[in-house]
Amino acid sequence: MNIYPVTVTGSLDEPLSRWRWLVKWLLALPHFVILFFLWIAVAFLTFCAFWAILFTGRYPRGMFDFNVGVMRWSWRVTYYACAVIGTDKYPPFSLQDDPDYPAHFDVEYPQQLRRGLPLIGWWIAGIPQYVVSGILGGGLAFGWIGSGHSFHAPAVVGILVLVAGVILLFTGQYQRGLYDLIMGFNRWTLRVTAYGMLMVREYPPFRLDQGGDEPTPTPAGVPQSV
Repeated sequence: MNIYPVTVTGSLDEPLSRWRWLVKWLLALPHFVILFFLWIAVAFLTFCAFWAILFTGRYPRGMFDFNVGVMRWSWRVTYYACAVIGTDKYPPFSLQDDPDYPAHFDVEYPQQLRRGLPLIGWWIAGIPQYVVSGILGGGLAFGWIGSGHSFHAPAVVGILVLVAGVILLFTGQYQRGLYDLIMGFNRWTLRVTAYGMLMVREYPPFRLDQGGDEPTPTPAGVPQSV
């Protein structure tokens, strides 16, 4: 198994409050206001990066780091407020990684990307992935990318998070199997989002990697379990 160059991890921060998930979206409003403007900047920088990649095959490093930072910030906020509700720890206002926070996101900087005509076909090749991620949980990412300002809970992930919240409300426990599945859907969506933003060369795998950690690579010559 090859490791995709997008890292999406989370640690279930137990014990969780039974009821706080009901108001986390309200507590996170200051973040959403700031992210509103940051994603407008991301849309503009992605447009600029497209032309830079088209002629040079390279993603300008400053633009890349900023866009990764906004995605990282967004992942922390949604992990806290709506896409996972996996922690009660309030997310930091920062583009940088916070080693003490239970949610992390990163993208390996690509030294070389497609250029010329192959780049134009990037989005066409990605259509199957955009459809799948849209069904699983792409409403979150495409709301940000498509308009630069809208936010709406992804369909499947939103339903699963609601189920997890109701169970938490009545039992005080976040079901581990449900958490792993929700993380897998979010990981898939964020991989496809990074691909759509031209940040990775590799095509996203049609593979649901569940759990809080990224999968461990399979050593060469070792058969994968079925």
